[in-house]
Amino acid sequence: MTASVEGTGGLADTLSRSLARSPTLLDARRLVVKIGSALLVDGKTGQIRRAWLDALADDVAACRRRGQEVVIVTSGAVATGREHLGLVGRPLRLEEKQAAAATGQIRLAHAYQETLARHDVTVAQVLVTLEDTEERRRHLNARSTIDTLLKLGAVPVINENDTVATAEIRFGDNDRLAARVAQMISADTLVLLSDIDGLYTADPRKDPDARHIPVVRELTAEIEGMAGEPPPGYSSGGMVTKIVAARVALSAGCRMIIAKGQRMNPLSALEKTPEDGGALCTWFLPSSEPSSARKAWIGGYLNAAGSLTVDAGALTALAKGASLLPAGVRAVDGDFDRGDVVVVRSPDGREIARGLAGYASEDARRIMGRKSAEFEAILGYQGRDEMIHRDDLVVR
Repeated sequence: MTASVEGTGGLADTLSRSLARSPTLLDARRLVVKIGSALLVDGKTGQIRRAWLDALADDVAACRRRGQEVVIVTSGAVATGREHLGLVGRPLRLEEKQAAAATGQIRLAHAYQETLARHDVTVAQVLVTLEDTEERRRHLNARSTIDTLLKLGAVPVINENDTVATAEIRFGDNDRLAARVAQMISADTLVLLSDIDGLYTADPRKDPDARHIPVVRELTAEIEGMAGEPPPGYSSGGMVTKIVAARVALSAGCRMIIAKGQRMNPLSALEKTPEDGGALCTWFLPSSEPSSARKAWIGGYLNAAGSLTVDAGALTALAKGASLLPAGVRAVDGDFDRGDVVVVRSPDGREIARGLAGYASEDARRIMGRKSAEFEAILGYQGRDEMIHRDDLVVR
């Protein structure tokens, strides 16, 4: 099977053309950056590498100044906490990892808060588990929280909630967590900062003939076969988990970069292509944008849980690209939860759209035909303004 790769052929100009067509970090709108333990924490002392973190924070601040939204997925809680609890020199049991994480999370959060405060940037800590990205309602809650933080100008710093996750519900590495976060929030770019500058045809530490791959457009069996074993040390990832992360990201329409993170200001080094002086890296490029990939999933969902019938005014608004508001809903049919796919019908019963319900069916019936100012009195809480947000709606 032939891998869909650019830059591995025999012609020298093939590599040049692939690099010229590569995007740069400047193209990103919503960016997720994953930072590994080996980059952030000194393996000998267990201390956070503050000079490196300060340089990264400078990069994040530069991204924000040019209008990019940034989410950080960080490792390092266990690596930081174990030193302070005397848990060194041996593998840790699950409960010891959880104890180390509980100590390390405080130190990590403080370090991120302190370094980004130099740029007047607010930091928000978000701890998630695998279940938070798998279970639909929790997925939507986490997405809404992160979206809100970004709109308010904060930088969410995300890590797995190791203090409560059991072995059965853990990601186990933050490459996959970062990809799931990127998928969840419809990010367009995911950067995995690693100890290697991208994907090679073989492990370059063992094979001197290994060739760097600058661009991957499809994950084939040959590409997956290029992944090696995780390096020794604190890192629990390795190229295997990065390829898994790439599959998740690409399926969501999110491009992914594997880049070497040890250098100072690793993000600014990705603002140019390698031929223009930027850092060597591997780009994994999807076939669609995040919004189109997500909406393709919504539009193609077969087993809708219920339906909403709208009035003529809502019908006109939807055709113009607006969200569906409760005021325009005339009937709610079926039994569904918030986040389920529902059909939207015209006054004469035709299917005109599909989307993710912003309310469970019981609450939807209570607020249909009503304005948002009335929601709190009716429901006992102030919910979202939309019955289906336009980002979650596919009009036929």
